[in-house]
Amino acid sequence: MQPYHWESHHGNFGDDLNLWLWDYLLPGFRDVHPETMLVGVGTVLNPVLLPRDRKKLVVGSGYGYGEVPDITTPDWDVRCVRGPLTAAKLGLPTEKGITDPAVLISDMPEFQNLQKIHKKTFIPHWESAEFGMWPTVCEPIGLTYLDPRGEAKAVIRHIAQSELIIAESMHGAILADAFRVPWVAVSTSRAINNFKWTDWASSVRARYEPRYVPVSTRAEAVKKRSSFWGMNFDKEQPQAATAGSSAAGGAGARSAPKQTGLRGMVKQALAGPSTLALWQASRAEPHLSPDGAIEERKQMFREVLEGIKRDYF
Repeated sequence: MQPYHWESHHGNFGDDLNLWLWDYLLPGFRDVHPETMLVGVGTVLNPVLLPRDRKKLVVGSGYGYGEVPDITTPDWDVRCVRGPLTAAKLGLPTEKGITDPAVLISDMPEFQNLQKIHKKTFIPHWESAEFGMWPTVCEPIGLTYLDPRGEAKAVIRHIAQSELIIAESMHGAILADAFRVPWVAVSTSRAINNFKWTDWASSVRARYEPRYVPVSTRAEAVKKRSSFWGMNFDKEQPQAATAGSSAAGGAGARSAPKQTGLRGMVKQALAGPSTLALWQASRAEPHLSPDGAIEERKQMFREVLEGIKRDYF
């Protein structure tokens, strides 16, 4: 059995944790049933992404894009999904919408008893990281910037070692909640997919109430078909911004590149609305699911894992 991994050119820690999480949750799963694909973390319940000619064991995945898959055929074994909205879309009982598998990362020994070393951390969506200048935005307002394209365990460790997470990345909020780190959701696009966020949040009795933060660069506005300083961009091809962009796969935290000269001063000035909105978000009332809710969901997920071990091992 192999885990499904949506591999992107830019890297994204929420997808990349599939490479090692299941070895912890289901030790030895790679040695059994080679005809089966384990479909785990991610918004991947889409027939375009998943192979039609292979059995799929679904453990905590979410729906959010494209056509709803027909899970009534013999090649699907759906044990649980990310939340009640995905369950409803797939025609499953509500109780199968348990929660995102990533919450169980907080039980892993290597992430236990980590010292708090970051006051407030901002983790954007990968598109914002690639096309924006968020390290520069974070620097003057005292936020630590965390690149979601970094190595997954480094990103997760940084989240656990923070006192507050401001998250545009959904898995940034999921991991924060699992480690009991208060979080504030933000969005740089009014057209963001609220479905997947609400799906997860409702599974642990949390609320998704994102604060709007304007895009930080023209390139980011082009990518998101958004506006920047009153100008709408919906036809141009985006290019990654040099300020705030860095190669995927490195350390989780990135230092802000220095903006020098008149061009740098202009870029920083144009990002002023982003800086102000992010500063306001960092002082907003944070969210955190009830302790009892997340522990209940984790126990339900463990029971699902035990059922898989009985049936497949």
